[in-house]
Amino acid sequence: MEILNTFLEHPTSLKIAKLALWVVVIVASISFLRKVLKKRIADLAIRYKAQKGVEIIGYVLIALLILISFTVKNLEDYTIIIGLFTAGITFTLQELILSIAGSFYIFFVRVYKPGDRIEINGIKGDVIDIDSIYTTLMEMGEWVSSDNYSGRIVKISNAFVFKGPIKNYSMDFPFVWDELNILITFESDLDLAKKIVLEQAELLLADYTEKSTAKWEEMVERYYIEDSKLAPSIAINLTDNWVAINLRYITDYKKRRATKHELLELIQREIKATQGTVSFASTTLQLLKIPEVDVQLKK
Repeated sequence: MEILNTFLEHPTSLKIAKLALWVVVIVASISFLRKVLKKRIADLAIRYKAQKGVEIIGYVLIALLILISFTVKNLEDYTIIIGLFTAGITFTLQELILSIAGSFYIFFVRVYKPGDRIEINGIKGDVIDIDSIYTTLMEMGEWVSSDNYSGRIVKISNAFVFKGPIKNYSMDFPFVWDELNILITFESDLDLAKKIVLEQAELLLADYTEKSTAKWEEMVERYYIEDSKLAPSIAINLTDNWVAINLRYITDYKKRRATKHELLELIQREIKATQGTVSFASTTLQLLKIPEVDVQLKK
């Protein structure tokens, strides 16, 4: 009995007892909070993250208590330990801290929102979710052509908003410029070809031109940007094999592929209707005749 009293009266023993009591309280609190979260949160993914967060916070508190209990002698030591601990946590979790800061930046500065089409860190896709750590994209491109979904869901850390450019296709101006090259032969009626291309583009894209004009006026008022021509326009380029009619036009950012397909169908139909006055061109090769060689054999 005397040995037990001596043990309990020792300062180190008392310190260990207090520490053990605090550890029991923290562990019990973790267990209690996990049960509460399990009952209150129906979503499995959110519940899992919340429970893991509670566990991490509890273990960090236990580690901090152990560190303080066996290394701190006075108030000055407390401040040093807390400072070193905070610096270590900040360095270890810098990516996590940047991600959380990035989520605030995304929401308050309106960098992008769910539904926007963006390109970030070299990955292009539609934003389908933004949480405190990650931005989730429905990926586009990779092994599929044009603006088609690949089928992969990509999660990108929100920290990337501070590390590089973010290309937003839809935030303030949900239209993009695109180009289409129509190749015709040198023998074709160039004026008629230009007329066909421009008329079909204006006919198909009239609605896009009207809507984009209103949006562009808002852009000019809001940003330091020069006015631009939004109606379809063409330019001619001569090559060794054909005349290239370059059509530049504006379209909805989600319908770039479909618009190009419709334009090609309309222009092809009208060019075929000219019955050879305008003809599509293809790569041509000119074969040179081999010079004749006069060989005489002496008998």
